[in-house]
Amino acid sequence: MSEPILPPIGMLAELTHRCPLQCPYCSNPLELLKANRELDTQTWLDLFSQAADLGVLQVHLSGGEPTLRRDLEQLIAGLSARGVYTNLITAGVGIAEGRIEAFAEAGLDHLQLSFQGARPATTDRIGNHQGSHEKKLETARRARAAGLPLTINAPVHRHNIQEVPEYIDLALSLGAERIEIANVQYAGWALTNRDRLMPDLAAVNRQADIVAAARERLAGIMDIDFVTPDYFAIYPKPCMGGWARDAFMVAPDGIVLPCHAAQTIPSLRFERFGERRLAEIWTDSPAFNAFRGTDWMQEPCRSCERREVDWGGCRCQAMAIAGDAAATDPACVKSPIHKYMAILTDAAQEEAASEGNESFIFRRIGATIRPSTRA
Repeated sequence: MSEPILPPIGMLAELTHRCPLQCPYCSNPLELLKANRELDTQTWLDLFSQAADLGVLQVHLSGGEPTLRRDLEQLIAGLSARGVYTNLITAGVGIAEGRIEAFAEAGLDHLQLSFQGARPATTDRIGNHQGSHEKKLETARRARAAGLPLTINAPVHRHNIQEVPEYIDLALSLGAERIEIANVQYAGWALTNRDRLMPDLAAVNRQADIVAAARERLAGIMDIDFVTPDYFAIYPKPCMGGWARDAFMVAPDGIVLPCHAAQTIPSLRFERFGERRLAEIWTDSPAFNAFRGTDWMQEPCRSCERREVDWGGCRCQAMAIAGDAAATDPACVKSPIHKYMAILTDAAQEEAASEGNESFIFRRIGATIRPSTRA
């Protein structure tokens, strides 16, 4: 290892894959787990206790839709009792009256609410759920009334990229302290729908200019986080801050992973909480150590001055596009196949113009979907 293994500070807990929405860009795996494979309440509480012992300071409660867990208040309270910061990531649809207030009373620190569009028609279409936009607005109002800080999630792709200015206005109108304008990352269901979702370069550049101007205009009023699109990048982003460097995630069935898409790397075996303690998985798991630090790197990453900036980029993207999880992330200009990213974006635009390409493959539990054969 090129550096000592430090304790993690962050954790993403995917409590369930169940969700009332069917977003075609969902980062969940294509094989979605049913409720009977989810960890029970006590196992999650034990996991959270071990995470706090390990050094985790913040837990993001996600899914699917985490509010479908009837024990969510109990899980929040367990984390709060250990002094762990809790952030609930929700679609904001179908939350029973009084539950948001109950989450706040249990100790929830923050609520992060996703909007599939800034316009009602876009939200309803992308999530394939009629009336969802108005339900989300009500969730935002109830969160603010309960005293919870609010972040608006704006997942951006071809079908809503023109709504970025409206997203910013929406977040301001709802009293959000922060908006995350996140260009869709092509893994999970988003990879299957890539040709249906990929924007063109001109739209991406316009979006970047709009965000830059808004950041300057709203400094001190609202924070704007911007997740840039990998396929138009010069350098890659550090995946999860670097593979197994300071954060990890847990799937609904207790499989512990360095990132959302790690199970797409066929050479790695990931361990389940309960079969080993969390600290042992974090420190000793061969899968977690496979791409930790810099010793695993090939050239040009091995001798690159950015190797401890982006940590080689995304291993799952390297697997999907280069066919080798240890390869340089193709998003990097130094990758020998970086030019292939432009070929993929051009191909997506060509298919966007073809008949029938606007029909999404919607996220559904039990759907039989084959991964994209054209990386």
